[in-house]
Amino acid sequence: MAQFTEAVYTNGVFKPNKELVLREAQRVRLIVEALDDDADLGDRPAALRRLLTGIEGMGFFSRGRLPSRDELHDRP
Repeated sequence: MAQFTEAVYTNGVFKPNKELVLREAQRVRLIVEALDDDADLGDRPAALRRLLTGIEGMGFFSRGRLPSRDELHDRP
């Protein structure tokens, strides 16, 4: 049985706006559609800029020599 409601996403948890008919720990499928989109979320160039800015700030790049293809695959 399909049930439709809106929910608020807070601290990693979806909180439905109304009571749902579900048993405890029941698995469900969610299709998430933002209702209050920011103006630039549909703007691919702006999204790409945000992504690249975030990647630059992560600082997880290797400082040493990268392994060769053979080293990665442990070839004899």
